[in-house]
Amino acid sequence: MADYQLIILGGGPAGLTAGLYASRAKLNCLMVEKAMPGGQVMVTDWIDNYPGFPEGLSGFDLCEKMTAQAKRFGLEIRSGVEVVRVDLKAEPRVLHLADGSELTCDTLIIATGARPNTLGVPGEKELTGHGVSYCATCDGPFYRNQEIAVVGGGNTAVQEAVYLTKFADKVHLIHRRDELRATKIVQELAFANDKINIIWDTVVSEIKSDDSGVCGVGLENVKSGEKSELPLSGVFVLVGTIPNNEMLPDNLAMVDGFVETDCEMRTNIPGVMAAGDIRNKEVRQVVNAAGEGAVATMAAEHYLLHREAK
Repeated sequence: MADYQLIILGGGPAGLTAGLYASRAKLNCLMVEKAMPGGQVMVTDWIDNYPGFPEGLSGFDLCEKMTAQAKRFGLEIRSGVEVVRVDLKAEPRVLHLADGSELTCDTLIIATGARPNTLGVPGEKELTGHGVSYCATCDGPFYRNQEIAVVGGGNTAVQEAVYLTKFADKVHLIHRRDELRATKIVQELAFANDKINIIWDTVVSEIKSDDSGVCGVGLENVKSGEKSELPLSGVFVLVGTIPNNEMLPDNLAMVDGFVETDCEMRTNIPGVMAAGDIRNKEVRQVVNAAGEGAVATMAAEHYLLHREAK
């Protein structure tokens, strides 16, 4: 017999919403989180686009409210729990923990999220949320009539650079090569936009700040070695996303490391769902992660009811 009817692996917006729905449904449920509930959103300085908060709120406050709401209905949360391996070959499902113990469950929701690739340059970590961003949709409106930079050359970077011209007066697209990796049609959109200035063969060597946050970047040409500085007020680092999938098994269907699901969040393994940024999808926002968490729990409920009926 399993320890729990449902275990939710990960405590970001997807996991917390899944936990809220599960606890309201009176499932015997546990949410496990490697750090504190909230995930990447905890380090988001300000969120203006989550429904129900017309004045906006900090990522920390949003996660605190989500956690409190789930706990109100009795969700059991274990923080500081590191899952090193998940065994999905048989039922019950088994989660192997770093301390050598195990947890078992009838159904599992994988909500481990993803993390952005970083540049690893001086100033980046300190200024994250204060002028350094990894999401144009989230933070673009904060840069109306300002001069900003996007780092990257793939589809996401170029598309987001075009999107940011809705707000910024000037967008510098900084790319380490002499041609973009984005598809031709996406490139053409950037080339045709007079607000976009492409800086070729160049990397960001440093992100500079003043009392208000980011004030510029240090640049280095990879071919000539020439160094320069570019004054601006925001930097969007869009050089890829890394799925938090290290503990997931090979028999779980994935695309580029992200878990493949149907529209009901069901994976290729019956009784195993995925929600949030760990899913293979285009849009990674707090609001759709929360919705996916709710759908995943409903799929888990359906699986449990169907199994009991059999």
